[in-house]
Amino acid sequence: VQLQASGGGHVQAGGSLRLSCAASGRTLSRYAMGWFRQAPGKEREFVAAINWSGGWTHYTDSAKGRFTISRENAKNTVYLQMNSLKPEDTAVYYCAADRTIQAPTTTARHYEYWGQGTQVTVSS
Repeated sequence: VQLQASGGGHVQAGGSLRLSCAASGRTLSRYAMGWFRQAPGKEREFVAAINWSGGWTHYTDSAKGRFTISRENAKNTVYLQMNSLKPEDTAVYYCAADRTIQAPTTTARHYEYWGQGTQVTVSS
């Protein structure tokens, strides 16, 4: 599975962005998907996840109420809608996929496939 993340950019605090993660090489319809982010000098951290059917979603506390993860299996694409962005959301955002995940997991090493990352910069 090849994953391509896009949609990053530079926004003012309070603004919104929608990240997309498009897959090629294989259908995503049976894969759980996750979004992670990594800020300079920090470890990669979990942001949000969704199972293959959209039956469950899971968010880190800082994303709850502001970010929404969704998917369109027919388009082989997963999204992360980010609203009310804050400077501390600045990071490179990565999408990840795994076929074996059945329950919400925040651990990066549980995801087998990774996209290349898209930069999100939020200025105050």
